[in-house]
Amino acid sequence: MEQYVIKGGSSLVGEVEIGGAKNAALAILAAATMADEPVLIENMPDVRDTNVLLDAIKSIGAYVERIDRHTVKINGSTINDLIVENEYIKKIRASYYLVGALLGKYRNVEVALPGGCNIGSRPVDLHLKGFKALGAQAGLSHGRIYARAEKLKGGHIYMDVVSVGATINVMMAAALADGQTIVENAAKEPHVVDVANFLNSMGANIKGAGTDTIRIRGVERLHKTEYSVIPDQIEAGTFMFAAAATKGDVTVKNVIPKHLDSICSKLMEIGCEVIESDDAVRVVASKPLTHTHVKTLAYPGFPTDMQPQIAVTLALSSGTSIVTESIFENRFKYVDELAKMGAEIKVEGNTAIIEGVEKYTGAHINAPDLRAGAALVIAGMAAEGFTVVDDIVYIERGYEDFDVKLKGLGAQIEKVSGEREIQKFKLRVS
Repeated sequence: MEQYVIKGGSSLVGEVEIGGAKNAALAILAAATMADEPVLIENMPDVRDTNVLLDAIKSIGAYVERIDRHTVKINGSTINDLIVENEYIKKIRASYYLVGALLGKYRNVEVALPGGCNIGSRPVDLHLKGFKALGAQAGLSHGRIYARAEKLKGGHIYMDVVSVGATINVMMAAALADGQTIVENAAKEPHVVDVANFLNSMGANIKGAGTDTIRIRGVERLHKTEYSVIPDQIEAGTFMFAAAATKGDVTVKNVIPKHLDSICSKLMEIGCEVIESDDAVRVVASKPLTHTHVKTLAYPGFPTDMQPQIAVTLALSSGTSIVTESIFENRFKYVDELAKMGAEIKVEGNTAIIEGVEKYTGAHINAPDLRAGAALVIAGMAAEGFTVVDDIVYIERGYEDFDVKLKGLGAQIEKVSGEREIQKFKLRVS
């Protein structure tokens, strides 16, 4: 089992390059199967989730070629199996995007129910509602999501709650349906817009992505394209809060600053200096940090995927902060781990009340999920002494070369396997 071992106490300083957005890339990889011509995708993050999805796409017969680490070519013309159930696909949430893609293209699909991080219930009922509105039969059977239709017809769909996954899935299926589909109360996240732009580059007719209402006029077929995935706002935000928590000075490069507005706003509220340029954001934490209140919301609100990172930072800020989680109910599982390091956080329902402490102390902790795992690494870098983080397989689901990028900013961190390597690291850096 791989772990991170960290010697804390160093401020992060320097520049870090942000990769392609994992959440956009996963949907785009699925959508690429909808064309019977080669589709080239650039700026793809090389993380566990994208690699698992590529394996699944290959397992149903599609042509998949890795041009280089961040570029892949996919051709869906050779797909010969509409049941997606390889052993890995159940481990990632984004497997459900293959339902919308293959339903749109073939009118018939079955995909193993998805897994991913255990951060709360993420039912697929809105996805099914959307598929049914397009004229499909859709449901759950034998541990799979199925959807099938004689033909798909445009429909009017109101999303009962804002759902990124359901918005993207319906958008993909509707791209090849007859007539016009209107999706109301649609998710507005940057990766929804990116998927719409990608589909449009393949010949789809999608308007309004990034607003409450998306209009999709179905087309007969989708064609080849070349497309570059947008930068990852969550990876960028993670490094921005790492700068704040370690009293550092970090410039995140290759970003779209507009996507980071809510993150920048909170960093400034707690006392950081934030300097934006065309494609970079610099965070300087030269003054003592102070408290704030934050509530996670759908975009353009503060992202739920950034909640653990801001909580770790607020626990080192003076005064009482309140963090309210309005998206997922199990997103405070990292609090017990943080308490081992000296944090004072009390969770009541979907709210965490945080009393700032002067410092963390190193401890042996577990990463409970992807974003909480990254946040606990930030805590380890800010802590006095050594921290060991177990279960880093979660972190590697969504962060490419996390330890390498942190080392580039001056962090003392290493990926290890077992006690002997931990002791070697401690001897070397002491």
